[in-house]
Amino acid sequence: MKPLPRQTKVIATIGPASEDEGTLEALLREGVDMCRLNMAHAGHEWTRTITRRIREAGVRVGREPAVMMDVKGPEIRTGFLKHPIKLEEGQLLDLVHKPERFADEDGPLLVQVNYKKLADHVEPGGLVMLDNGLIRLEVLEAEPGRTRCKVIEPGILGSRRHVNLPGAEVDLPALTEKDKADALVGIEEDMDFFALSFTRDAESIDIFRRFLEENGSKARIVAKIEDQSAVRNLDEIARAADGLMVARGDLGIECPYEELPIIQRRAVGTCLALGKPVIVATHLLESMIDSPVPTRAEISDVANVVNEGADCLMLSGETTKGERPVECVRILNRIAGRMEVEIEPGLTEELKLFRPKAKMLRSAAMLAMKLENAGILVFTRSGDLAGKLAALRPNRAPVFAFTDVPGLHRRLRPLWGIEPFLMPFSDDPEVTILHAIERLKAVGRVEDGDQLVAVTNTLAQGKIVESIQLREVE
Repeated sequence: MKPLPRQTKVIATIGPASEDEGTLEALLREGVDMCRLNMAHAGHEWTRTITRRIREAGVRVGREPAVMMDVKGPEIRTGFLKHPIKLEEGQLLDLVHKPERFADEDGPLLVQVNYKKLADHVEPGGLVMLDNGLIRLEVLEAEPGRTRCKVIEPGILGSRRHVNLPGAEVDLPALTEKDKADALVGIEEDMDFFALSFTRDAESIDIFRRFLEENGSKARIVAKIEDQSAVRNLDEIARAADGLMVARGDLGIECPYEELPIIQRRAVGTCLALGKPVIVATHLLESMIDSPVPTRAEISDVANVVNEGADCLMLSGETTKGERPVECVRILNRIAGRMEVEIEPGLTEELKLFRPKAKMLRSAAMLAMKLENAGILVFTRSGDLAGKLAALRPNRAPVFAFTDVPGLHRRLRPLWGIEPFLMPFSDDPEVTILHAIERLKAVGRVEDGDQLVAVTNTLAQGKIVESIQLREVE
């Protein structure tokens, strides 16, 4: 049986460095499983064009990736500046919502922010981070409409920079008007996944899910864990969402950096226990935006993510603006594939299976792992069985998931170890199994003599019963 190059999946964010047809095809041939569109930097026309280009490239390559729209979410930003401002250590400045209210006063520099309640959520001695944490301010005093700060980590402030309030509970909408407008475009383009930025609690997910359902979308929701509110509510968010993304960029600003590995491990473990996918994102191969090779620390970081059992590794700047987007994917393939060989075969004990059919999956996965040249064959219309098999983490036993539901085959692709196929089902389960084996042979996934552990229905005394079957490919 031809082994999978890796069972951990790869997500590439699409941008100027990767949006042309040739690069997209090359990324898919290297095994990219999902393409991410970051709506913090994307317009609607570009989104439509690129989504269709990705779909067409997937058909040409014979490997359709999932497409995920990452909606911007509620955030606080500074205002427009005609010219960047150099902030010096010890300098005073006022963060204000309406500069005209304070424009005539003699005093510190005024920096506009788009959140009028900023002063309600900070107190003297607290921190305000600007530009992804590159500039740090200490709060001196706060009054309605104005927060006076002192620069403690200097830097150059440009227009519309991100503002972080570590530990603060802000009063922002779960879904902004921009998010709704962007999501409607995503729905029209049949997005497979939506990532919700700055998810704070389960209610945020519920609001977004209702919006998607009201507009006819079956897309799955990935909750981005980016601040301390999300960390505190991690369990409820994981239960409400269809998956999690550990967005280490903002999370590293919002939380003490020594807590990051612990939060990451907890998020992965929570998703494994619930049978839901988890993505680890940001700074995986950040140095390769410019460098031809990753740092040794980045290699170890990626290997650790694989060892922890995450479903997906996600590239951001590496594939949007980096000089070598395809090479970055090749390197992830090498690291993940090598690390997976070192992981001792064994199923995770974290996933709790309750229904009898679900419990059968553990037996099927264990059997496939005990045999040589064996894989698992599963048939699904909801994705539930395939998702649970992925969460069991049957190392070195590929899972071939067949569905007759258009679109579901793409939504299954980012799941750990799953190789999905779209194929019509027969009324006769035996015919469906034989067609699936023929398809696997045709694409070079199996050959004569290989073993397939099939989780399927069978007909016995006029009744459909669940079964595990061992099939030898011939």
